[in-house]
Amino acid sequence: MNSKGRDQLLSELMKAHGDELVRLAFTYVKSEETAKDMVQNTFMKCYQHLDSFRGESAYRTWLFRITINECKDYLKSWHYKKTVAAEKVKEISTFASAEKAAIRHEQQREVNIALLALPTGYREVLDLYYFRDFKIEEIAELIGEKQNTVKTRLKRGREKLKVMLEEAERIERA
Repeated sequence: MNSKGRDQLLSELMKAHGDELVRLAFTYVKSEETAKDMVQNTFMKCYQHLDSFRGESAYRTWLFRITINECKDYLKSWHYKKTVAAEKVKEISTFASAEKAAIRHEQQREVNIALLALPTGYREVLDLYYFRDFKIEEIAELIGEKQNTVKTRLKRGREKLKVMLEEAERIERA
């Protein structure tokens, strides 16, 4: 593929999938700016490896896989563990009271907050299945797990989410 063709294809992919990739990355890194950085890295890798794309999956699936890997690498990084983790501890204490007020006013916000509080394994499959409309087979391919593992995580994630939402409702009534 020549340089113009690569540039055109990348531009089309960015327009078609950029926003949903940022939302996906946000579910991992929980920071809009960092999510945008992850997606920028995704598109850089995409551009570098366009010639080696084998077409075994759709571009969308390939971009999701790259984004997930970028996010997971970031979450394993020294920067995240040492710097961002300390900031998160501070945010949690102030976030809890703000969360209670928001729950009283917006039910959808309640679901989003609970979803973000789930462990990554559950959060990613719930997000991909319910919000990104991926099938179980596609999710298994994206995250590199067996289909039964994805089904189990969906079931357990729903159960954990239900418990969290019931707890939030109980707190709201108190």
